[in-house]
Amino acid sequence: MHVAVYSTRRYDREFLERANAAGRHRLDFLEARLEARTVPAAGAAEAVCAFVNDRLDAEVLGLLQARGVKLVVLRSAGFNHVDLAAAAALGLAVGRVPAYSPHAVAEHTVALVLALNRKIHKAYARVREGNFALDGLLGFDLVGRTLGVIGTGQIGTAFARIMAGFGCRLLAHAPVVEPACMALGARYVPLPELLAASDVVSLHCPLTPDTRHLIDADALAQMKRGAMLVNTSRGAVVDTPAVIRALKSGQLGSLGLDVYEEEGDLFFRDLSAEVLRDDVFARLLTFPNVVVTGHQGFFTGEALTAIAATTIDNLDCFVAEGRPRHAVSVERVV
Repeated sequence: MHVAVYSTRRYDREFLERANAAGRHRLDFLEARLEARTVPAAGAAEAVCAFVNDRLDAEVLGLLQARGVKLVVLRSAGFNHVDLAAAAALGLAVGRVPAYSPHAVAEHTVALVLALNRKIHKAYARVREGNFALDGLLGFDLVGRTLGVIGTGQIGTAFARIMAGFGCRLLAHAPVVEPACMALGARYVPLPELLAASDVVSLHCPLTPDTRHLIDADALAQMKRGAMLVNTSRGAVVDTPAVIRALKSGQLGSLGLDVYEEEGDLFFRDLSAEVLRDDVFARLLTFPNVVVTGHQGFFTGEALTAIAATTIDNLDCFVAEGRPRHAVSVERVV
């Protein structure tokens, strides 16, 4: 197939070309993010390959279908940025990468927990300036602490497994009980109980209408005062202005983010020479007890290899059978 690959970076091209070594597909790599004004860059492509911050609403999908595009393949597990109803109405197939390396995101979550707890970001900056004082760097032992895991799919369970190794007491909340998580000693409880008892709350749920702003002002008020919140799932699961207020009041002790609700105009770009126009995000960066990474939780060689392989497999399957192997339909919306 002829495929227009949007939001391409050097590493995307490297891993996708390796997965397409047999040359079964023509891949046109585009740095531009997919949106209405960049649709013409797809040229005569029969498929587009999109990433998490590409725009796939009804307008964009309609423009793509009018140009002859038949398939949208996502280089991600999440598909909340796709109007699946519009895709179905237009006869567009949508494929995704349901799993790549849950360990990559889980391990990055652990890195955020450790950095926040032991103030690694502050200590690193101090030592580089010749300041070896320990004031303000006090952390706590993770052993015996209560860890709340919201969402216990593959990533949440992988994270729980690592934290169980630290000796944490595990609480979990999810629509479906995961036996592997139970085997680690996790106890499934209602969300209010998890929030009230946890020293660390970690989010690993997909973005759905039910989980949008799951962590809002009410949820934050239910948390143990001074607790840590980490989000490596989807940015909109957290109400950012509410989190800022909780940080200012001291209700929230620390915050680790690898995702952000309005990250589309920020992440995966070098903006070091520009003034940040997002005042909410800029405010987040002023807190000494906040660590933000730019959606890099997935970014390991193993994960990128799996993402590329599954993307090419979705293309192969569409050519052979008329549908991607890992198809997403409107019925998946909850």
